[in-house]
Amino acid sequence: MVFIPLPIVVALLLFLMLASILRGNGEGKANRPFLALIALSAVQSTLVGLRWGYQIDSLKFALPIMASFLPPLAYASFRSLMKDWNVKSAANIASIAGPPIVLAFAIVVFPFAIDLMLIILFVGYAIAIVLLGRRGPDGLEEVQFASVTSVHRALYIAAAALCLSAVFDILVLLDFHWARGENAGVIVSNGNLLGLLLIGLTAWVAGDSKPDTLPNANDPATEAPSPTAEDHEIMSRLDDLMARQKFYRDENLTLTRLARKLSLPSRQLSNAINRATGGNVSQYINQLRIRDACRLLEETDQSVTSIMLESGFQTKSNFNREFRRITGMSPVAWREREVWKLVAATNKNGHPA
Repeated sequence: MVFIPLPIVVALLLFLMLASILRGNGEGKANRPFLALIALSAVQSTLVGLRWGYQIDSLKFALPIMASFLPPLAYASFRSLMKDWNVKSAANIASIAGPPIVLAFAIVVFPFAIDLMLIILFVGYAIAIVLLGRRGPDGLEEVQFASVTSVHRALYIAAAALCLSAVFDILVLLDFHWARGENAGVIVSNGNLLGLLLIGLTAWVAGDSKPDTLPNANDPATEAPSPTAEDHEIMSRLDDLMARQKFYRDENLTLTRLARKLSLPSRQLSNAINRATGGNVSQYINQLRIRDACRLLEETDQSVTSIMLESGFQTKSNFNREFRRITGMSPVAWREREVWKLVAATNKNGHPA
């Protein structure tokens, strides 16, 4: 029977994930840093499987160098979803290529420091990614509004995955200190199985997360700042744009595109919406989309799927979730309620139902 190490099984899953994304994005719209992150995770998992599953010792120098690419690439993936990020700039290329170069130098000059350097690298970039997340969903200006909440949550999952990898590196260090590395293979394999799979799933950026919770207006601790006169003027322009052009129906709408349409900085528009509505930009857009969907459910015989697409949503799960959050019921229940209201009005006028 052929022996297949768990890390190679993880690598196969990651390669299948990558193939699925590429097939679903035939026009090349997928985020390239995320694609590179999945590909690198798959290759890293393959090398770990070969190194510890088949005892190929010659790979022991390649593994730390490959691992050092993961944290900066994970950071670059999320940073690329924010405004004014150019992955081709010299500084950004250096930020990704720098750690592997430094680690390769350390392998030759300070081999005893490699594990410690990797731990610092993983934890350091995990902190940097968490700091990106503190900007909130509206900080991800280049993300479609339908996906921004799940992407924001994926950001924290990526940081957790990097910390998990650092924990397993610490366990390997302790095992070499106490047991001369007898359990290192098992520890590395399990750490790879969990860490790289989490990073791969993060890069998939699935859309099954629950929407953000709006601040409680009755709680003084979470009360938002009062909107300014300028905020009201911006909201008036924004509401007028939405009423005239139904811009919210654009399934590829992002904060950057919306701000450009109003000739405003993204942060200024985001802050105005936050203060005026008490929610974030994606919630404002989804409110308009659901309002449009409710009208179509009441006035037309279109299918729920057609209405979902026409109002700007891309997936049924996101549409149903947002519809229930805003209206308290499903789209089908909303339409049935309107039918019963019509029946009740007909009976009240003395006509047969």
